[in-house]
Amino acid sequence: MIRLFFLFLFFFSSCISQIKKSDSLTIIPKPHSMTLSSGVFNLSENTGVKIDSLFISELNFLKSLIPFNLNGNQNFIILKNNNLLKSEEYYLNISKDSITIEASSSKGHIYAIQSLRQLFLDHQKVNPKILEIQCMKIHDFPRFKWRGMLLDCCRHFMDINFIKRYIDLLSYHKMNILHWHLTEDQGWRIEIEKYPKLTEIGAWRKNKNGEDYGGFYSKKDIKEIVKYAKERGVEIIPEIELPGHSIAAIASYPYLSCTGDSIQVENDWGVFKDIYCAGNDSVFTFLEDVLSEVIELFPSEYIHIGGDEAPKYHWENCNKCQKRINDNNLKDEHELQSYFIKRIGKFLSTKNKKLIGWDEIIEGGIPENATIQSWRGMEGGVVAARNQNQVIMSPTSHCYFDYDLDAINLEKVYSFEPVPKELNEVESAYIIGGECNMWTERAPQELIDSKVFPRLLAMSEVLWSQKKKDYIEFYKRVENHYPKLDKLGVSYGYEKTPIKFNTSFKNNEFEIQVEKATPKMNLEYKINNSEWKVYKNPLKLNESTNLIVKEKNSKRKEVAKKYLEINFHKGLGKKITYQTKYNPSYSACESQTLTNGISGSNNNFRDGQWQGFFGTDVDITIDLGQKTMFSKISTSYFQYHLSWILLPNSVEYLISDDRKNFSSIFFKNDLCNPMEEGKFKKSFDYVGTQTARYIRLKAKNYGTLPKEHPAAGSKSWLFIDEFIIQ
Repeated sequence: MIRLFFLFLFFFSSCISQIKKSDSLTIIPKPHSMTLSSGVFNLSENTGVKIDSLFISELNFLKSLIPFNLNGNQNFIILKNNNLLKSEEYYLNISKDSITIEASSSKGHIYAIQSLRQLFLDHQKVNPKILEIQCMKIHDFPRFKWRGMLLDCCRHFMDINFIKRYIDLLSYHKMNILHWHLTEDQGWRIEIEKYPKLTEIGAWRKNKNGEDYGGFYSKKDIKEIVKYAKERGVEIIPEIELPGHSIAAIASYPYLSCTGDSIQVENDWGVFKDIYCAGNDSVFTFLEDVLSEVIELFPSEYIHIGGDEAPKYHWENCNKCQKRINDNNLKDEHELQSYFIKRIGKFLSTKNKKLIGWDEIIEGGIPENATIQSWRGMEGGVVAARNQNQVIMSPTSHCYFDYDLDAINLEKVYSFEPVPKELNEVESAYIIGGECNMWTERAPQELIDSKVFPRLLAMSEVLWSQKKKDYIEFYKRVENHYPKLDKLGVSYGYEKTPIKFNTSFKNNEFEIQVEKATPKMNLEYKINNSEWKVYKNPLKLNESTNLIVKEKNSKRKEVAKKYLEINFHKGLGKKITYQTKYNPSYSACESQTLTNGISGSNNNFRDGQWQGFFGTDVDITIDLGQKTMFSKISTSYFQYHLSWILLPNSVEYLISDDRKNFSSIFFKNDLCNPMEEGKFKKSFDYVGTQTARYIRLKAKNYGTLPKEHPAAGSKSWLFIDEFIIQ
């Protein structure tokens, strides 16, 4: 608390006795109504307080943020109770003589105080003994009651002070839920006294460099964090994953799995086939014991149990699980998962707790009274709302802050509408809010800020403010908000993809226009192995080129850098016909993708140049326009087995002059090792002189993932980039 006090002492001591222009007086999220009036309130040592006895803790919170004693009688800060207001609603009235806050609850007063914090001015220091605050009236209340952020502390462990800091940042932006992801394949992070091996073994993993990595939160730590959050109007929802994402627990107690085999805490990312055994009663005893200790620590009425991404491979081959299916007249393994979730839900009910699960728990039947968190799009939420279940919307399309800005930028987050159009008024009432998710597979603690901010600003406004939105107006307020984030020590990232290539090809020449996230960015580039040069004008390229562009003198945690591989070849811009269609989720540049001259990245299959085929083969034909002599054909494929993306089983090139009669000129099979680790691309080339108008490519999908694969039994992806003909 001492450190926090000095942080805000610095913040407030930088304020001045000048009033900003009205368009610079911004609060995020935007209040329901805000009316400015003339004059200022002078906050100083001469300011006193008047409060209803109900709000002593809120007064202490206020005092912790202000560098004055508030024992004067010249003017006053007044905290009043108003039972006519809803739980999180408040009035903030700033006049020359007083600052009056009216609310009916602790949260209402806290959110009013947070608005007040954002209004303190941030210009040059004129008189450090007086803070001047513009006179105004604010009436404010949230649109949704659930305004959350998930923080994954399992893939990367985060220290207690960091957790507290994010509680502060959530409260500052009127977010009221911290969804705390505490158990995973890669680490068990919560102390359970009855099962000490969960933290002795499950909290630690051996990284690929051979180092031990991990950590956990003791019960003392958790109690401290929960108390800290409550004081700031934030509720903590713990997530204990089941039946999947449970390898850390199984590594600690192997009897929890179907096989009983000894395994290690996972050190990679993905979906893995080792999950809790649904046919073993001792698993339910274990989980009830664990949840009983969790419930003692978290006063929230909700417990999140996960329920997502649970491969059924071991259940299909487990005698105990199959007996459970038969004994309970269950249709299949999906209904077995529903049985599993419902059984846990009934136990939670005996403890007066409500269950939250990801939308997979709908499969096999929706558990009674369960709250559904819809992440695989909005569809699961629609089904749940029509079934009269509460819904938290957090689709990957808008709410996954671990995704790159190419996929989800600030404007896209701001465009998020949690209530689907297809729901009527009665059904819409079951949408209780939304949540942004910060998964940390590729984001250790030091990179969280740049992933979350400024996107959290948009999410806070989507969930708090009214439905009508104006992105241009919002973005102006974001720019005015950045100095406040600077004072809070937030290392925010970019609003959109910092560097973007706009390419055009004509007259046998590429023109590369580099688009910057902001006009203030300074860029430099290098072509092949040349020296770095300052980027000013569009680049013109007439030969195959490796281009790198980066931000010069960046002050951000993640320096913006972009790669582009240009290939000049005889198929450039030629028409391709698809016998099998690419998946719409990975359409890339659609029919132009494979002949646009741009190669896909070596390590990112989401870069917009990789085209994906799910469970199907690639069968495409390129029309060169006329009979053409060539000496090489090359196509590249991506593999990342933990995302179910595999090299093809076989590749074949065929040629024709009439597109009817094709002859094979190249065939190669047994190309894929489905368990080969890492992210990489690999090309398969034909070399030899031929003449033809049509060239056909057949690349065979690996098919069903093998039993040794973490997602055994599922279909695989086949990803392809440029079809190069030389």
